[in-house]
Amino acid sequence: MTSQVSSPAEQADGAVVGEQRKPAGVKDVQRLDRVIIRFAGDSGDGMQLTGDRFTSETASFGNDLSTLPNFPAEIRAPAGTLPGVSSFQLHFADHDILTPGDAPNVLVAMNPAALKANIGDVPRGAEIIVNTDEFTKRALQKVGYSASPLDDGSLDGYSLHPVPLTTLTVEALKEFGLTRKEAERSKNMFALGLLSWMYHRPTEGTEKFLKSKFAKKPEIAAANIAAYRAGWNFGETTEDFAVSYEVAPAATAFPTGTYRNISGNLALSYGLVAASRQADLPLFLGSYPITPASDILHELSRHKNFGVRTFQAEDEIAGIGAALGAAFGGSLAVTTTSGPGVALKSETIGLAVSMELPLLVLDIQRGGPSTGLPTKTEQADLLQAMFGRNGEAPVPIVAPCTPADCFDAAIEAARIALTYRTPVMLLSDGYLANGSEPWRIPDIDELPDLTVQFAQGPNHTLDDGSEVFWPYKRDPQTLARPWAIPGTPGLEHRIGGIEKQDGTGNISYDPANHDFMVLTRQAKIDGIDVPDLEVDDPHGARTLVLGWGSTFGPITAAVRRLRASGESVAQAHLRHLNPFPRNLGAVLGRYDRVVIPEMNLGQLATLVRAKYLVDAHSYNQVNGMPFKAEQLATALKEAIDG
Repeated sequence: MTSQVSSPAEQADGAVVGEQRKPAGVKDVQRLDRVIIRFAGDSGDGMQLTGDRFTSETASFGNDLSTLPNFPAEIRAPAGTLPGVSSFQLHFADHDILTPGDAPNVLVAMNPAALKANIGDVPRGAEIIVNTDEFTKRALQKVGYSASPLDDGSLDGYSLHPVPLTTLTVEALKEFGLTRKEAERSKNMFALGLLSWMYHRPTEGTEKFLKSKFAKKPEIAAANIAAYRAGWNFGETTEDFAVSYEVAPAATAFPTGTYRNISGNLALSYGLVAASRQADLPLFLGSYPITPASDILHELSRHKNFGVRTFQAEDEIAGIGAALGAAFGGSLAVTTTSGPGVALKSETIGLAVSMELPLLVLDIQRGGPSTGLPTKTEQADLLQAMFGRNGEAPVPIVAPCTPADCFDAAIEAARIALTYRTPVMLLSDGYLANGSEPWRIPDIDELPDLTVQFAQGPNHTLDDGSEVFWPYKRDPQTLARPWAIPGTPGLEHRIGGIEKQDGTGNISYDPANHDFMVLTRQAKIDGIDVPDLEVDDPHGARTLVLGWGSTFGPITAAVRRLRASGESVAQAHLRHLNPFPRNLGAVLGRYDRVVIPEMNLGQLATLVRAKYLVDAHSYNQVNGMPFKAEQLATALKEAIDG
């Protein structure tokens, strides 16, 4: 979905405000500036699809938005159990927002497990819509309820809406001749229709989507559309929902342009395709499926028309080996993985460092160690990316900060890899990968020129006057070696992991040469041209909040809250983690306190302390979920006061 919005404006992540009006002949309509909705149910209830559709319609309407899908690691956890709960949270507003929200204003709970798993996040006074058909004695006992929370008074502090979603859906689909089990599968569309009525979401896009998704089963498409419309009509006619809500488009939140909703993994995929086109190189992806990186493989496999070739390998090592071979052959080569896969790929990353070939390694981080938490987010691979290879094997590191920023980060990683002939690590994470937000589609002329000049002939003259090709004769500015396509006459040269002689590339065990090559490879990475770190400090603060990666949204939201309450705090966010921006040391030296929030145990803080001898204070969380803005604001206030 795309929409047009115009003129930039920055507003705080503020509280909901309301304005009542009642058009003739319809229910009360209340104007809100923002809403947070969480859909929750069994992993077979279609909550991710429901959330995706609500998000798409919200994006087409022109709201700013941020999402947080949350699903089980098991392919199919036991139905009705707490480990099997899947949820999707959406925060949408009429102004610029940064996070999926701390707590939902509306919880849609499809069964007792969904209610129990999520009620702790729901503030008093919020609306709760429950599917009463699922609150059977057996389902309640399965999650530890001795009595139904719908009847025991435990939900009296909430605005509770008991709705027999399953019964209403089955009744609405009687004419389609479906079995009860088949009809029940559409209850998520009934819920989507109800919420779409409550928040005045467009309907055309969802109906078109359903017709397309079930094009080969038109009767199923028609049944889902009927359930969707029945949910809408139920909201319009039932007395239980006396008010509907409007959240106006975020017409002043963004620069003029064409926008679409995009997830981090989709943005990475598009960024890689754009980089290959800007470099005029074929794109090759060698990958092994792993959560949460697999979507990139799925998406890129659809774009053969752009010269993209995808290879699903038998394991992680084969995936990066094929990618490195493609780099040797002259492709923009990529491998995608998560933390466990990086461990397996580390030997080949070191080989790429030795061979000095461009290779993009995309690490979509998740909870660890080992298999860890496959569907939960974490930022704990920074030190692995920095040091996780044998020997001195420096690799540049780039980290996007929002789902939409993944597009630009992919292009930046490609720029560094191609310019400096080096593997590059890009650190995204599960929060960015699966979350989504509006993204302004750039014009082609806004993208950088990444064109590469391959070696064409001899580049060195020997003492006897003969001209030869030296594969390790470097560009004096970038220290990059020439990129010679195999099969080019006269450019034959050795490759491999054994140490090379400077210039000639011949095998060398000479101690002085090894020392020189180690220092040269490090100097090449240290000399990469990265922008200076920008600092947001409008009031001359004494405390700086420094972040990297996906903590950008929660940190910025927390900083806005503090400033709105009169506190003075500065903020800076790192995209380049190796090398650091050249002015980072000077920036850190300007502040009395430096606080570094991370979803790990302090990995960036460790690097900053070691390199700049700054007493940086860590604020850490490793629970598989992103920071909440209020939580960070409280911690930062304590740092300021301390």
